[in-house]
Amino acid sequence: MFRFFEGLVDPYGPYTPSDTPPRRLWPFLREYVLPFRTVFAVTGVLSVIAAFADVALIWYVGRLVDLLTSATPQEVWANYGTEFLLVAFAILVVRTVIVGADVALLHNTILPNFGTMIRWRAHAHVLRQPVGWFESDFAGRIANRVMQTPPAAGDAVFQTFDAVAFAATTVVGSLIMLGDADPRLMLPMIVWFGLYALLVRWTLRRAGPASKASSDARSAITGRVVDAYTNIHSVKLFAHHDRELTYARESIEFARQTFMKEMRIITSMDVTLTLLNGFLIVSVTGWSIALWYQGQATVGVVVAATTLVLRLNNMTYWIMWATTSLVQALGVVAEGMETIAQPVTLVDKPGAKPLDFRQGAITLEGVSHHYGRGSGGLQGVSLSVRPGEKIGVVGRSGAGKSTLVKLMLRFYDAEAGRILIDGQDISAVTQDSLRRNIGMVQQDSSLLHRSVRDNILYGRPDASEADMMLAARQAEADEFIATLEDPQGRRGYDAHVGERGVKLSGGQRQRIGLARVILKNAPILILDEATSALDSEVEAAIQDTLYGVMQGKTVIAIAHRLSTISAMDRIVVLDDGKIAELGSHAELLARGGLYARFWARQSGGFIGTEDAAE
Repeated sequence: MFRFFEGLVDPYGPYTPSDTPPRRLWPFLREYVLPFRTVFAVTGVLSVIAAFADVALIWYVGRLVDLLTSATPQEVWANYGTEFLLVAFAILVVRTVIVGADVALLHNTILPNFGTMIRWRAHAHVLRQPVGWFESDFAGRIANRVMQTPPAAGDAVFQTFDAVAFAATTVVGSLIMLGDADPRLMLPMIVWFGLYALLVRWTLRRAGPASKASSDARSAITGRVVDAYTNIHSVKLFAHHDRELTYARESIEFARQTFMKEMRIITSMDVTLTLLNGFLIVSVTGWSIALWYQGQATVGVVVAATTLVLRLNNMTYWIMWATTSLVQALGVVAEGMETIAQPVTLVDKPGAKPLDFRQGAITLEGVSHHYGRGSGGLQGVSLSVRPGEKIGVVGRSGAGKSTLVKLMLRFYDAEAGRILIDGQDISAVTQDSLRRNIGMVQQDSSLLHRSVRDNILYGRPDASEADMMLAARQAEADEFIATLEDPQGRRGYDAHVGERGVKLSGGQRQRIGLARVILKNAPILILDEATSALDSEVEAAIQDTLYGVMQGKTVIAIAHRLSTISAMDRIVVLDDGKIAELGSHAELLARGGLYARFWARQSGGFIGTEDAAE
């Protein structure tokens, strides 16, 4: 039975992703509601039937009292025994089936699948965002919103069916029942309902913004806490434990203040609701007793009316909390939309085709990019790289080296000019096909919190075990991998490396990153300080491997240690975002310009430290 209900909707079913999802709440939710529209309709109908059944039970209690007081027990059973058995059957079987189906649809179909679908699609959308989008936000806050939005949306749906629909039906059913007993009994309930509706409106108008403010404040806490945990080495290195506590306390205290404002609204609502419900109990019960006293109502009517208002008294607190929870949940969804509904700004052009790689010629034509700041980055860079040519790139920090690499990988679109590979503008081909043809070894190889095997196979997931281990040997990584063991007892290639490879040294991370690129075997190779984290002995051993990997590939190598690129076919010297010099190592030394000064000053050392914000 459970599998039937759980499989009614596939949360991973096909859909058409949108680069510009709706930014308003209801249109945003409507996209996710469509696969559930039939399930929602059936659940709504069953919720209404279940609510009417509960009101009918209260009505029948009143009828039962009147029947039991109308004659002797033997006469009552003789006249109404069959009716009692049918009602018992309806309560035991029919009501159970209706409520069971309603609950199963809500708990086994909607709640597990609705949130899963939102999380799946939200994660897919976020993954399509460009690198620059991630660089402008906290990874922790992005993940927090991807995780919080789906259960909040599920909670909103749950409250809609479990509370709002059920409560609305109960109120309508109650009015019908009271009107059937005596139309005058409807008057105090109508007055109560009008005042109750005003209270709900007052609460929602204040609770919504207050809830969103609290949710924003909690996200700010998450961002600051995750930032400290992610950079725990820096926290410990600079002995800033107390400083981080103070930094976190500011956001924690702000969250406390916003939450207290929210709770003031809830307290005011609760006290007012108690007064309103007191009015409902006294007025309806008192009026029904007065009618009985005048002989215009039976004892059953008094019992049914009193039972009904006592039920409403209990239910109204639940409805108010459920309605408030609904608004709070929608507030969380609205906050999550600020992240997961942002448009994807760097997309494949309509009709973009895969890169048709032929020889590996790279051409830059007047490329400029300043990250929207008007300065920094690159300015009017033009360069032609022949197929199979090895190009070295040097320059001071902030000269534009990292910007050049990011533009070639199309992590950003150039603000002016264009980049071509084999005559094809990279902005007109699919991003995935472009990056599949480029292998990159970074200065700080970022590893996934998975096994060593998974990290190396990330370069080519369909590679064999033998190919994977060969790549590790070529990167001089197999010996240290054999000694690895994580806290769960996994060894060697099965050992997990920790978040961003934190359990490994910089040199070990770089060698695994190199093995990954070796396994990928892309025809274009970018080396960004590929051996900077290695000791001299290991670097010397890997250099031969690197030169072997470079054979037949177009290579762009960024380096501060000039000796590592002195054998390149040509060297590009960037300065202030422009090409200052271009030529072979010997030509540039003979010219006596900027490169020659770097070489003379360096004496085997480094030019400077790469600036991540280039």
